Amino acid sequence: MPSPDAPLLEARGLTHRFGRTTVLAGVDLTLRAGEVLLILGANGAGKSTLLRALAGLSRPDAGSVRVGGAAVTEARARIGYLAHDTLLYDDLTVAENLAFTARLHGGIGAAAIAGAIDRVALGTQRDRLVLHLSRGQRQRAALARALLHRPDLLLFDEPFTGLDAENVGGLTLRLQEAAAEGRGVVLVGHHPEEGWEAVTRLGVLARGRWVHEAPRPAAPGDARSVYQEALRG
Repeated sequence: MPSPDAPLLEARGLTHRFGRTTVLAGVDLTLRAGEVLLILGANGAGKSTLLRALAGLSRPDAGSVRVGGAAVTEARARIGYLAHDTLLYDDLTVAENLAFTARLHGGIGAAAIAGAIDRVALGTQRDRLVLHLSRGQRQRAALARALLHRPDLLLFDEPFTGLDAENVGGLTLRLQEAAAEGRGVVLVGHHPEEGWEAVTRLGVLARGRWVHEAPRPAAPGDARSVYQEALRG
């Protein structure tokens, strides 16, 4: 695991444009091991674009991303990424989707795959085609896949989508465990109460720029107030 004294994730001057529209406008971000950063923002604020850039899945027009001191393109094996769309293969089973990911990373056996599936309470669905899963079940399968190789950095885009209260609690616990183990987490969301117990920092993105970034306030209601005030500022 990275040293707690050195940044796990560093982004500097991230700028991203789609045509004439600037989606990210010089974003800087630093995340240390054990931190869980929740990013709030309206639709179109640039949250998902930022997460993709941090994951090395899109190339910004300007700026850089480093994970554990290495360029993100050299550190993708250390990243667990969950998109808003689960990006699972519909014509494969849950277990087959995870086995495919395991082969990409190497050194991940059947026992680890089974354990990942059990941790998201999908043991009874392991041999079912993803096509036939509910939205919440698909989300849990995607979470299992993202966590399978025990990455140092978790980048999750609205990970609580489709989860019931029990599974929201289960994911919150997984995030707390990840932070306690020295991993770093960046969450994009709309509802601060989801996973709140795991969050250590709060950021608000508007029109591709930080309008607030600070330690987590005391309660989700306070986060909503901070968010609304930041957008008015």
